[in-house]
Amino acid sequence: MSSKCLSTALAALLLIMAGCAVMPAYEQPELPVEKAWSQDHAHKAPANPGETGTAKAQTLAADLAWQDYFKSETLQQIIQLALDNNRDLRVAVLNIEQARAAYRIQEANTLPVVSGNAGLSRQGVAQDNSATGRAYTSDTTMSASLGVTAYELDFFGRVKNMNQSALETFLATEAAALSTRIALIGQTADAYLSLLADRKLLGLAKDTCQAQKETYDVIQNQFEVGSATQLDLSQAATAVESARVSIARYTRQLAQAENALTLLAGISVKALLNSKETIDKIRFLDNLPAGLSSDVLLARPDIRAAEHRLKAANADIGAARAALYPVISLTGALGFASQGLTSLFNGDSLSWNLAPSLTIPIFNRQGLNASLEAAETGEKIALATYEGAVQTAFREVADQLDARKTYRQQLEAQTALVDASHQAYTLSKARYDNGIDNFLTVLDSQRTLFAAQQGAITIRQAYLSNLVNLYKVLGGGQI
Repeated sequence: MSSKCLSTALAALLLIMAGCAVMPAYEQPELPVEKAWSQDHAHKAPANPGETGTAKAQTLAADLAWQDYFKSETLQQIIQLALDNNRDLRVAVLNIEQARAAYRIQEANTLPVVSGNAGLSRQGVAQDNSATGRAYTSDTTMSASLGVTAYELDFFGRVKNMNQSALETFLATEAAALSTRIALIGQTADAYLSLLADRKLLGLAKDTCQAQKETYDVIQNQFEVGSATQLDLSQAATAVESARVSIARYTRQLAQAENALTLLAGISVKALLNSKETIDKIRFLDNLPAGLSSDVLLARPDIRAAEHRLKAANADIGAARAALYPVISLTGALGFASQGLTSLFNGDSLSWNLAPSLTIPIFNRQGLNASLEAAETGEKIALATYEGAVQTAFREVADQLDARKTYRQQLEAQTALVDASHQAYTLSKARYDNGIDNFLTVLDSQRTLFAAQQGAITIRQAYLSNLVNLYKVLGGGQI
């Protein structure tokens, strides 16, 4: 082999090797959070209203079907309606289809574009313009061929990196849609809890109003016979009106909660809300492991989406680097050409052409270098976004773990407060009936009892909502 041929082969080899190193190697970033949640966040799961523990509870949230977590049949039906009809979720799914199409368009650029061509031309030449000097003549040419138009030989990986970027963008969109799906499940469950809580609060307000009306009637009779004062009667009236205010408020909240569920489900859910299920009877699967290692965050679709965007940015750097190298393209065609149809496909009619081209960036390198810098900056932005998403997710899990522990304690204390308030109300009413205390004491104990009962319902709703949010922040609901 001559030295010239050896140099040419060596140069070609170096070009190919350079192309292999154009895209920077991707390495998954270390999680910018603690390796595990502290033991203060860990919990034991004693039996508690609203929780059921089974062997399946030991499964990671990301692997647990939402139907196994939300035990309420009514809630399951509403969630399924939301998954089938919610418009935000439909948009997320359509975004997946759009990203998939964009990826397929880019993927097509890795293959040659082969097109078929057929043509017919007829030309007449006057005697004055004839090169042979003959009288007016006509000429007919027919052709049929297959051709490749500007197929880029991707020695430096520009097309491959662009294809990889499109693929990662598609995967990020798919993960984002999954995140939307999980959020929709959580929002639907929360809205249903709000409806159950408002329903019980409305019932409590109506029962309280009825009891206070009965008390008012008794005091009015006593006032008419002179055994009760005008002050007692006025105080009893304020209790009745206060209860009526609560009835109006909770009636409004109940209607709004139903509207929220209808919006989430994308269809009316009134027929499903006639069940006798209450905020006290609804059950969720508890004993869900937090997975003390922070690696469980990698199962969250929003974290996966952020990492796919980081990979796409990494591939963009490769494409920007490859743009600094020459672009080698091939254009060619193979076919037949003849002056007659009968001889078109004869061996003598074979025709071909090949036109390779080499484009070397010279005067636009400053712009290409700027594009590379922009791609490198974009990768840094994607990395910071990924790390921020991980840190936010870590805090969300820690918040929900802390909240679950304190909500249990708060619910126990509030239940004890309701019992003590009920006993105080019973004693104060007995003392009033026996003429020991005035009605103001009874009124205060009534208000305290009503507030304690309202608080118990609200805290239970918050506790159950915490179970929903914990399932959501651990990446549940993907199945």
